[in-house]
Amino acid sequence: MAQDTKEVIQQKFRHLEESLVTEISQESVIRQLDEGENVLQTGQFIRSTILVADGLLKVYREDEEGNDFLMYYLQPGDACALSMMCTVRNDQSGIMARAVVPTEVILIPAHLTESWLGKYKTWNHFVISSYRQRFEELLQTLDSVAFKALDERLLFYLKRYQKVQGNEVKLSHQQIAEELNSSREVISRLLKKLEQRGALQLHRNYIEIIKLPVT
Repeated sequence: MAQDTKEVIQQKFRHLEESLVTEISQESVIRQLDEGENVLQTGQFIRSTILVADGLLKVYREDEEGNDFLMYYLQPGDACALSMMCTVRNDQSGIMARAVVPTEVILIPAHLTESWLGKYKTWNHFVISSYRQRFEELLQTLDSVAFKALDERLLFYLKRYQKVQGNEVKLSHQQIAEELNSSREVISRLLKKLEQRGALQLHRNYIEIIKLPVT
């Protein structure tokens, strides 16, 4: 298993130094997630730092009624910055992380995360880069919610989906409405307007993105 883990790390995290890759392969485990399976739950004490080796994780907040608020996605080669921070502080998770498709994650025991910051320069840079990238993505999400009208928020949502999952949006109008805290009727009307502009095409079970307008 250690050799298999090492090969995965070498392929997906090429910037990490060889001695660190060896240590990760010896100390971590690889976990396979089914589509829709959570690797993080709200209130859970985080015992491992999470790296994404394959697939796609959706990181989100959930309100009291069970509605999702998308924060960002994690792709292969990314790390869950919150898991890094909470393992060091022994905090509970304030977010959920769900596999959008079958996903492979690398779980590193919490006690190693902090010691590696001083031991390995590449790990230190990786952690800082992960914090910065997630923070910038959160700012973009906050800007979208706080300063943009719903039609602009919908475009932002579709562009982010397209970036990580391609041109076929396999979500219902109701699912999109819930994530944007709107109603299905309003979202359907906005999607229809985008279709009339040639930006996308509405199909029975999915939305095909053609060319989204620049905002």
